[in-house]
Amino acid sequence: MTDYQSTPDTAARPGRGRTGTVDDASHAPQPDGRDLMGPVENLTRIMWTGTLWFAAAVVAVALALGAVLVSGWRPDVLSTPVESLFWIGASVVALSLGLIGWSGCPILEVSVPVADRNKTRTMQLGTFSFLVGSAATMLAVLLGPAG
Repeated sequence: MTDYQSTPDTAARPGRGRTGTVDDASHAPQPDGRDLMGPVENLTRIMWTGTLWFAAAVVAVALALGAVLVSGWRPDVLSTPVESLFWIGASVVALSLGLIGWSGCPILEVSVPVADRNKTRTMQLGTFSFLVGSAATMLAVLLGPAG
């Protein structure tokens, strides 16, 4: 395990947390010396929760898409602007699944601090993109003609 206090990322910025903000009581190490938001702990957490989030997102997409397709609905029933909204939203959801899946993948690219930063960002962006893309796609379905 890497000691977060001695990593090059924090050595140049004493008193700074992993995000560059001044540490506060919520980021203080635990009495046993563990830092629950340190890169090793955070990376471990992201890799196992990322796998769960990825599975949940895939199931959510499969259920929603399955229900829509079983009903006989197809995107070609939409007007051009709404169909564009549908495909943009669907593309954003597909991208988000890739981001969330990569976050949960137990592969580190260079070092723990770099992997922590990258996986944290891709998990946040993936989750945000999943919500926005899903909302856009469902809005397009709702704006289409009633069945």
